[in-house]
Amino acid sequence: MILHIAVPLAVAWLFYRNYFKRASLIMLAGLLIDADHLLATPILDPNRCSVGYHLLHSYWLVPLYVLLALFPKTRLWGLGLVIHIVLDFLDCYI
Repeated sequence: MILHIAVPLAVAWLFYRNYFKRASLIMLAGLLIDADHLLATPILDPNRCSVGYHLLHSYWLVPLYVLLALFPKTRLWGLGLVIHIVLDFLDCYI
């Protein structure tokens, strides 16, 4: 969970220093996709991979998150979501 906070903050600091507060808050909003965990039973299962299981972690949504990261107006939202999905994916296999 610490990486879900540290990585967006680091990206905001490295690439959006002039808008650090705004950029970090928008990218941290990517954590909101974890709300779909509330629909699962049990809510938290340490042996379950989030990616591909939860609705907002679906494989078919990942290209949409990447697409959001490509356009300037939605880039920060997309980066936050992509960072979140990548970290969740790594958590499944590490």
